[in-house]
Amino acid sequence: MGDTVKRETGRGLKIGINGLGRIGKLTVWHHVARKRFHEIVVNVGREVGASLNDLAHYLERDSTYGSLGTYLYGHRAKPIIQEINEVEGYLMVDGVRIRVLKTSRDPRGINWMERDVRLVIDNTGRFLDPTLPHDEPEGTLRGHLECGAVKVIVSAPFKIRDKTRSMPEDAVTTIMGINENDYDPRVHRIISNASCTTTCLAHMIKPLMDFFGPQRILTATMATVHAVTGAQAVLDRLPKSGASDLRKNRSIMNNIILTSTGAANTLALVLPEMKEIGFIAESVRIPTATGSLIILVVNLQEDPSGEQIRREVINDIYRQAASAEPRGYLNFSEKQNVSADIVGLPRAAAVIEAHETHTRTAEVNIDLQKLCSLAGQSPSGPFEQGGQDLARIAITQAVIYGWYDNELGSYVNMLGDRAVSIAESVGS
Repeated sequence: MGDTVKRETGRGLKIGINGLGRIGKLTVWHHVARKRFHEIVVNVGREVGASLNDLAHYLERDSTYGSLGTYLYGHRAKPIIQEINEVEGYLMVDGVRIRVLKTSRDPRGINWMERDVRLVIDNTGRFLDPTLPHDEPEGTLRGHLECGAVKVIVSAPFKIRDKTRSMPEDAVTTIMGINENDYDPRVHRIISNASCTTTCLAHMIKPLMDFFGPQRILTATMATVHAVTGAQAVLDRLPKSGASDLRKNRSIMNNIILTSTGAANTLALVLPEMKEIGFIAESVRIPTATGSLIILVVNLQEDPSGEQIRREVINDIYRQAASAEPRGYLNFSEKQNVSADIVGLPRAAAVIEAHETHTRTAEVNIDLQKLCSLAGQSPSGPFEQGGQDLARIAITQAVIYGWYDNELGSYVNMLGDRAVSIAESVGS
């Protein structure tokens, strides 16, 4: 993380982290490096191993990103965990106190107020419905607020179970660099940070939206070639009662698995203009630990009076958008990359693989007789061409590739930026 983030040291605000899975653990890494918060309070809700030493062992090492010491200091790494206090229930990690809570997995039972924690990141993936009350038997996001938190950030998209309910006024979905200013500290208490895929996709779509406008983007399709997640099976397993997608129970070590993604729905929350565009999103899981790819295909209407859309035009749009983004959320690369090259790359929501941008332009014939009959009209005016009720419209199809590290490099680092920006409104 380097000296840039260390300048944030010295603030007195604490941060709470609920859940210590993949995103939870790496969120701890991020904030240990960043040192914006002088104490991190982690709720695991249960005993871990035989002692706090076992939790420290888990926190210090990672099969994907190496050791915490190497992450912080590279070849100059030193012992990172200086103290393990079993009685008081805390670790000292590179000068940052990490307090561990084990008593409750239900947010209602986590006494954030007692620990003076006002900002909480929920990384469990279990509590995603902002409409549910705090006393729901299975636990809810509002349980955090009931127990002293002022703001809750969710490291996943919202999922409202009851489709007749609308999004509460105090809940909002934001992506840094896209619609982060939609967060109103006076109104919003529950903030979704969307997903890793939606984050990458939004940063790929927005430059095109800004340049062409939604009217010229006729359709778009996306397929994410996505690394494995913890929810997938290591070996084939028996489906649960009522399971409808049997592929989720097949071994990710041995298969390419077709699955679904909610990126299309979430994208419309952060870029409302997408509601005007026909859009399809698909997902394919592959047996890699992290490092994912979005293949975006857009159909663009040519402007007869303007420059034809070529790959150079598309690449120049991204080149300029990347240079205009001061935080490096969008990267433009003219190198030939593979997935390992973007693993751990800080804050890169999307890395555009310019070498593989492709375009193809063709003229599409539209039968105006059929089109107008649908509208209850007769073809006339400039669309009537010599008695032939056909209109020829030039359409360009563009294929754009965008890499993203779905764990630490992209998502967790941007989740950290979201937490720090919200902390400013909470106060220290």
